[in-house]
Amino acid sequence: MNTHAEYLELSAFEELFEDVQLSGIFPDSKTFNDCVPRFEKDHILNAYREQKLFLRFDLKEFIEHNFILTTQKATEYTSDSAKPIEQHIDGLWAVLTRQPDQVGGSLIPLPYPYIVPGGRFQEIYYWDSYFTMLGLSVSGRFDLIENMVDNFSFLIKTLGHIPNGNRAYYISRSQPPFFTLMVELLQEDSNHDLYLKYLSSIEKEYNFWMSGVDSLENEWQAHRRVVKGPKGALLNRYYDDRDTPRPEAYKEDIEIAHASLRKSSEVYRDLRAAAESGWDFSSRWLADGKHLEQIITTQIIPIDLNCLLYHIETILEQSYHKLGDVEQQEKYAIRAQKRKNAILELCWNQEKQLFFDYNFYQQTQTQVESLASAFPLFFKIATKDQASAMALSLEIKFLKDGGLVTTTLHTGQQWDSPNGWAPLQWIAYKGLRFYQHDALALKIRESWLRTNQKVYTQTGKMTEKYNVVNTTLHGGGGEYPNQDGFGWTNGVFLKLLSDI
Repeated sequence: MNTHAEYLELSAFEELFEDVQLSGIFPDSKTFNDCVPRFEKDHILNAYREQKLFLRFDLKEFIEHNFILTTQKATEYTSDSAKPIEQHIDGLWAVLTRQPDQVGGSLIPLPYPYIVPGGRFQEIYYWDSYFTMLGLSVSGRFDLIENMVDNFSFLIKTLGHIPNGNRAYYISRSQPPFFTLMVELLQEDSNHDLYLKYLSSIEKEYNFWMSGVDSLENEWQAHRRVVKGPKGALLNRYYDDRDTPRPEAYKEDIEIAHASLRKSSEVYRDLRAAAESGWDFSSRWLADGKHLEQIITTQIIPIDLNCLLYHIETILEQSYHKLGDVEQQEKYAIRAQKRKNAILELCWNQEKQLFFDYNFYQQTQTQVESLASAFPLFFKIATKDQASAMALSLEIKFLKDGGLVTTTLHTGQQWDSPNGWAPLQWIAYKGLRFYQHDALALKIRESWLRTNQKVYTQTGKMTEKYNVVNTTLHGGGGEYPNQDGFGWTNGVFLKLLSDI
């Protein structure tokens, strides 16, 4: 197995990397980052420094000669929309499966097979994978679920956390921590206590999110991803350990930082932190709720992230109870209870009948109404009265003809209106079911399945996101075109279809 030192960030190619990313020779800034060098770095760099002085030098031709372009084009797979959608998805598992021997360049090798989302995303992604696994469980592919859980456990043990994806340029950040929920899903096919089996990995990942907690003395003091809240509560934010432009969006990030008139390193950190959130990008992270140059992700206590950390703390509490370790059990029980209390105190808005993110710099709730509000339902944190109020708000403010809209704001960002996303449909649907709001949950289910089916019939594709406001149009916005494949859409579709 390769070690950390053996995978390569293309940004190591110094001025060649910058020249390629600023040149626009590829329509997607991610393309060059995923290339595999044909020769040693020094050989390529020396050749570049010599040849770029030639009058007829062609940068794209140079790249194609010295690098292998690994991005697979969607045209390599042709679907047949005459097939039932379930049959189509079942056939896609093989298309989206990658083997552990596929290594090179920036790709971090993994020991077991795994599913990629599809389209431009030809590597595993952290939170995507949980929703993909929902579909694999319906297909009876618990072998592949176990492979993916073991891959994530490997990454935790090797890197100390699960990166955004298995690329070297993603190592400085993670994504919403769904690892315990993956283990829970795998538990459905096992007679053993898998939480105990994976306990060391669960705790190691938790410690990544809580890194620096012992250095926090004052309320609202923050270090990396952990924030000290009121009454001793430990809360979390999204973060990134680097404050430079994202290699996979190098030109875009530089332009945003320039337009912001803020310190560039702060803007880069906030852009990267939003990428860690998985909601890249959304009005949730914007000071004015509109413009990307106003991004302030690291100032925000996100409702979804803290619900996920609450869940991890409860799992650790239960696991140490089974092991008879009273001290550890009490530690996590206290942390979970304080976090839950803080979520209810800081994030619930009685007037608007929704949960909101919390800006701990300003010590006030943000103004963005988003589907992150459904996470306290999914993790059973909300009170019964809050759940009833939430159900009404979801139906009035978020439910459209095609499913639930992501936020109530139109900004041009992909994690805002009019787009709907598969993972958020599942979180809201399941959360409502937990509180017996079955009629609304089933209405959401039917709307979303109908939208997926309509686009599949028209295009033969399962896409990354959908326009749920005007179902005659496709999902759009953001830094790149709507992708097809698509791992989590496939997974949620199958799970919703089977969840009767």
